[in-house]
Formats: sequence, structure tokens, C-alpha cells
Amino acid sequence: MSGVIRNWPKHERPREILLEKGPEYVSDAGLLAIILRTGTKGKDAVSLGRELIGAFGGLKGLLRADRDDLNRIHGLGPAKISQLLASIEIAKRQMKEEIVGRPAINSPSDVTKYISMAVSNLNEEVFMVLYLNASNEIITTEIPFRGTVNQSAVYPREVIKRAISLNSTGLIFVHNHPSGNLTPSKCDIALNSKLMQACAAVDIIPLDHLIFGPGGHVSFREEGLM
Repeated sequence: MSGVIRNWPKHERPREILLEKGPEYVSDAGLLAIILRTGTKGKDAVSLGRELIGAFGGLKGLLRADRDDLNRIHGLGPAKISQLLASIEIAKRQMKEEIVGRPAINSPSDVTKYISMAVSNLNEEVFMVLYLNASNEIITTEIPFRGTVNQSAVYPREVIKRAISLNSTGLIFVHNHPSGNLTPSKCDIALNSKLMQACAAVDIIPLDHLIFGPGGHVSFREEGLM
């Protein structure tokens, strides 16, 4: 099928399918077409949606795209990039809402899914903290530090101060390796040691420290580093 979507038979148009049958009946490319609204010169919105899915290896990859990634797609201008980034951010915030109030230990797959979407494909390093209550339920997640993540750039005092203000009794630390190498470096281990010492001083439990990258994640606890 090609040409302007409004000239397609009504039963084949993504928006009409969504309104008449429901969003679950619309293809991935069709959903993207509804978000994008229009295509580009010589390419309808569904074809552009298919191109995006191909470029990022599916919706999962697209949900991790940033502005620079989208800028590399021919035909995507500021308006379409803004629409896509807004949709991606809505998905991230919805996933965050899903894990807040849930036990991090009993639902680790939901937690890692959210963290992976939030940090694993970023081009810059970030340091995230999951603040937990006495039942190991997540109070909130925050990214207090961006840029180079090492023991001089991350301030344990600020992390602990925030934990106390939230009445948090347990913490999970997260940072990413944009390079894709998930092996903890000497700097990572030194930072983790400082964080653990800061927690011990105020009887807050450091539950784990996770490193995420495009290829997955590693756990300090599972590696025997906690």
C-alpha cells in the first residue's frame, strides 16, 4: 500500500482501525504513523513508521532513541522528532509509575525493564538511585548525577541526605556504561565502596549496584562486590 493515507480505503487506515476496533488491532508501523500524523516527500506515514522500526530494530530500540538518534533519520524534522520524544517519555514515565510502590526484590524483572529503558542506551553516563522503604517497596527513582560517573563526581552525602528525607531504608544504585562494556572498573568499585560506607554510617541498606548498557546489565551483588 502506498500513497497518501487519507486516500486509502477506510478499513486500511491506521487511525480508523484504532477508533473502530481498538489500538491492539493496529500494526507497530500504523501506531507510529498515528503519532507522526504525516509522512515525508514520497513516503507515507506508515512507510516512515516501518523505516523507523527497521532503523532501531523494533519498538524496543526506538523507545531508547534520543534526539541525536532520531536526527539521523532522513525526513524527520523538529516537529516529528518532538512528537516521538514526547511519546517515548510518556512510556518511560508510565513504566516508572508501574514500579513505584512495588517490591523491588519480588518484581526484579519489572524494575530492570524500567531501568533499561531509562538508562541503558543513553550516550552520556548517568547515576540513578532507587529509594526503597522497609518493605523493599520503591518510593521513587531519581537521577541525581549526570556526566562522568566516578567517585569524585557522585556525592554519597547528597544521596544519603535524600534517602533520609524520604524515610528510605534501602537503596539500589544504578549507572550506565554507554561503551557497552559492563565490567565494573576500578572507579566503579571505588565509588561503590564509598556509597556502602555512607549507607553504613546511617544504617541504610545498600541492596545492589547495577551497571546497565546496550547489551544488558550486571549486578555488583551477584558478582560478590557488595
